[in-house]
Amino acid sequence: MRTIRDLAALRARVRDWKEAGESVGLVPTMGALHPGHISLVGAAKAATDRVIVTLFVNPKQFNNPEDLAKYPRTEDQDAALLQPHGVDVLFAPDAATVYPQGFATKVMVAGLQDVLCGAHRPGHFDGVATVVSKLLLMTGADHAFFGEKDWQQLQIIRRMVTDLNIPARITGCPTLREKDGLAMSSRNMRLSRSDRLAAPELHRAMEKAAAAIRKGAPDLAALAEAEAAILKAGFSQVEYLERRGAEDLTPPAPGEARVTRLFAAAWLGGVRLIDNIAV
Repeated sequence: MRTIRDLAALRARVRDWKEAGESVGLVPTMGALHPGHISLVGAAKAATDRVIVTLFVNPKQFNNPEDLAKYPRTEDQDAALLQPHGVDVLFAPDAATVYPQGFATKVMVAGLQDVLCGAHRPGHFDGVATVVSKLLLMTGADHAFFGEKDWQQLQIIRRMVTDLNIPARITGCPTLREKDGLAMSSRNMRLSRSDRLAAPELHRAMEKAAAAIRKGAPDLAALAEAEAAILKAGFSQVEYLERRGAEDLTPPAPGEARVTRLFAAAWLGGVRLIDNIAV
C-alpha cells in the first residue's frame, strides 16, 4: 500500500491502472478506522481491481467546531490496520488540496437532507455531498462503497451521483455491530467505560420498537416506549426516533405498505450516536 497526498500523483497512478483496463474502487473515510471500514475494503476488493481508501477529516461537514476538534485523528494506526487488506493506495490529502484557496462551490441535495440528521446539523450534508463529489472525481473511482449505518448519507450520495451524472456506482454495505449490538463507529472510542456499557440500549430499544410495529402496534406508542427505555439507560437526549421510507425518507401514511426503516440519534456522555434498522 502506498500513501499519497498529492492529487497529481494520485491521478497518475489511477491513469496507469485504467490504461491497463483495471477498475477502481473507493472507500471514503475520515479515519479512526474499525472493522466496519475493513468490511467496506473487503467489498471493494471483491468488486474492483484496485482499491483506494481516502482519509480526510472533512471540516465542511462539521456544524460544531468543537466536534471537529475532538474527532479522532489516528493516521498511523489506520495505515497499519489497512496494510494487510490489499489496499493499493491510501489517499490522505491536506485541507488545502481538497479545498484550495478561493474554493467557492457547494453541492446541496434538496429534500433528502432536510430531515433526521440534516434537520439537527445545518450544513452537514452539504459538506458531505461536496467532499464525496470531489473524492469521486479526484480518484476517478468506478465504484464506491459506504456503510449503511449512515443510511441518510447513503441516499443523499446516490441522489447526487445520479443528478450530476458522475460515472460511479454506489454500493451500501451492511452495518457491522459489536457483539452487544452497538453499531461500530469511530465515535465509540470517545465513550467512557460506563457509557459504553449503556450504549447498546439504543439498538435494543429500536429492535423492540420495530418488532412491535411489525405486529401492528401504532408507531407513536412503540416509539414512545423505545425513547423512554433509551433515556432510562442513561442517554441525555433522544434527538430523533422516527420511522421513514427507506428511499425517500418521508413518513409512511397509516397502513401504507412500503419498505421503511427506523432512524435514531441520541446523546450519551457528550457523544452523538446514530443507528437505523429495517422495519
